Amino acid sequence: MKHLASHFSYLSPLLFTGLLALAFPAPSFAANPDKVEFKKEGKVVRTFSVDRLRAITREQALKVFEPHERRNRVYRVLPARAVFAEVFGRDWEKAHEIVFTAIDGYQPSVPVKKFLHHDGYFGFANEDREPFTLTNKLQNNEVVPLGPLYLVWNNIDSKELLEAGASDMPYQIKTIELKMKGAFPNMIPPSGSSEQVQRGFEHFRRHCAACHTINGDGGGKAPELNYPESIVEYIKPEYLKRWILAPQTIRYNTMMPGLGEEISNREQVAAEIIAYLKTMSGSKRAPSENPADISR
Repeated sequence: MKHLASHFSYLSPLLFTGLLALAFPAPSFAANPDKVEFKKEGKVVRTFSVDRLRAITREQALKVFEPHERRNRVYRVLPARAVFAEVFGRDWEKAHEIVFTAIDGYQPSVPVKKFLHHDGYFGFANEDREPFTLTNKLQNNEVVPLGPLYLVWNNIDSKELLEAGASDMPYQIKTIELKMKGAFPNMIPPSGSSEQVQRGFEHFRRHCAACHTINGDGGGKAPELNYPESIVEYIKPEYLKRWILAPQTIRYNTMMPGLGEEISNREQVAAEIIAYLKTMSGSKRAPSENPADISR
């Protein structure tokens, strides 16, 4: 890795990130793509095949607006609340959030209250019997398999869910983990941070943390953004904002999606994310089990 970094030291950090992705690609489809592991606080509770989940939970057809394709789709689904109750009992309702890990390292953490207030479902097939895939318009029209499970929402009549876009909609789910407390403590901004920074943190959690990490907390699909050097320390502010809003205007055919077009105040959201990143640049921790605080 050090040799690779030295060899490409003349490249921009964003291009170097892309080269790293090519040199160290995300893991391919799992050895048992039909199996889903359920955990509670790091410990495996149960492992189910999709067929077994279908046998213990009533399936149905659900029409959703598919933000990855910007059109309606109909999937065969299992109600998320029923799946959680079957696996975890009533404990799941007392949890803080549920972390989903996809085969490629994408790792969103969804608050339990969202599942209590909205109808979430696990898609496992297309209603029309076509291959269970989609064409991801948010990532260069890449055709991706969705199994074993794909988290979708009954969003067609919900302004809130439609504005959320593709956030909290992971596909290729291989692990579902119940967290009784907050999932990412090292990502939380320092106490006393401004309201703008707190909003930026919430935006980052919703739109960025499924891929990126802060101080080691977050998804494993894209690079760490705070340690040892924060992205705000080596990317000019105007380029960072463009990178968040329209990354393809900086890097042709990058796989990073821009902040969702459906977000009504996306310019403000981007500015608040940057405010959060700036604050976190002064609150760095080594990404380790017992991180050493090296705040400056």
